[in-house]
Amino acid sequence: MARKFSLAYLTIPGVDPVNQIKMAKEIGYDFVSLRTIPMHLPGEPEFLPQKDPELFEAIKKALKEYDMPLMDIELARIRPDLDIEEYRPAFEAAAKLGATDVLGSVWSRDKAWYTDTAGKVADYAKEFGLKFNIEFLPWAGVRNLQEDITLIDDLGRDNVFVMVDTLHAGRAGVTAKELARTPRKYFNFIHLCDGPAGPDGDPVLDNIKDDLMLHTAREARYYPGEGVMDIAGMVKAMPEIPLSIELPNLKEIEARGQKGHAARCLETAKAYFKANGIE
Repeated sequence: MARKFSLAYLTIPGVDPVNQIKMAKEIGYDFVSLRTIPMHLPGEPEFLPQKDPELFEAIKKALKEYDMPLMDIELARIRPDLDIEEYRPAFEAAAKLGATDVLGSVWSRDKAWYTDTAGKVADYAKEFGLKFNIEFLPWAGVRNLQEDITLIDDLGRDNVFVMVDTLHAGRAGVTAKELARTPRKYFNFIHLCDGPAGPDGDPVLDNIKDDLMLHTAREARYYPGEGVMDIAGMVKAMPEIPLSIELPNLKEIEARGQKGHAARCLETAKAYFKANGIE
């Protein structure tokens, strides 16, 4: 079975959903992953179909016209300074657009609080038939695979999954062997990208505030196979689940344009998979 790829918003940040859908179709992606829950970042445009009926209809029309399924929306963060009630209308709109998944992350080290809050978000998602995928990041509240698995177990809900980003997993020291011995039921989709080693040549960075870690993650990720992450090992260790290419790289976007960069992401991913015997 051929691997399925989604074009994530952060790969081409700032592109509106209709153009992202069109671009994904023309390049050859299988899905799109839209940001319809705002991050409230300075200067970042907000595309909120749950609040904008015209945008909702435009997205709905584009998904149908280009025969491009919507896989997931983002980003349902578990943070004390955010009102999670705003997620409910976003989930409802996403479900009406055909989405199957929501991406989230945790930004608190208060385990009791974030477990309770994540449970509420998961329940909101389930109301609309959506799966809730929680991503671990080395500088977030849930920082590694084991913490993520523990959260999933504590939640005890059938619509909650671990989301592995190959860059963040490499930074956190997660190995292919660790993923291989993790029951497959925990995995639902993957974020695909690569990244450079730290100053000592190791992909793991032990300082969660390391400038290289944050800079790479936000604006300088590498195409698959051009960095040091064990992408092949990680992907082979998990089920044949969809891969959402999340690969922000401002220099590549400047050089290739947004569409050229998005195309290069898919080209390199497919070439890397073929070279590493991943079907």
